[in-house]
Amino acid sequence: MFKPHVTVACVVQAENHFLIVEETIHGNPRWNQPAGHLEADETVIQAAQRELWEEAGIHARPQSLLRLHQWIAPDKTPFLRFLFAIDLAKRVTAIPQDDDIDRCLWLKADEILASTQLRSPLVAESIICYQQDTRYPLEILNAFQWPV
Repeated sequence: MFKPHVTVACVVQAENHFLIVEETIHGNPRWNQPAGHLEADETVIQAAQRELWEEAGIHARPQSLLRLHQWIAPDKTPFLRFLFAIDLAKRVTAIPQDDDIDRCLWLKADEILASTQLRSPLVAESIICYQQDTRYPLEILNAFQWPV
């Protein structure tokens, strides 16, 4: 039975820098946006807020939807990834709450795009989507008959 992994990710920007979380995978440091899987009983917006808190210790609500990516990873795992934008006035201290995250970094777009440490090609694609300046209102993500 086909069951894609539903994930969320946040492109967090402040002062022309982007928030990156670093984790060690198979002994190597890998960079990603704050991201993770949708859990039961939460909306995709709630999932994005939770992942941002867990991975960076930042409380913020997504401001817009950047893109919905359908992607098949090299190991053939299918993903649906909801990508959100969050613009902060200033860079804040980001402290991971999740033991899987080693540290958080604020980097310029060109540093991210040139990196060989990206967890997946979606990390660079997410920065490119952010730079294209197309934003969709969160209202298009209606949680139909969702419990309050």
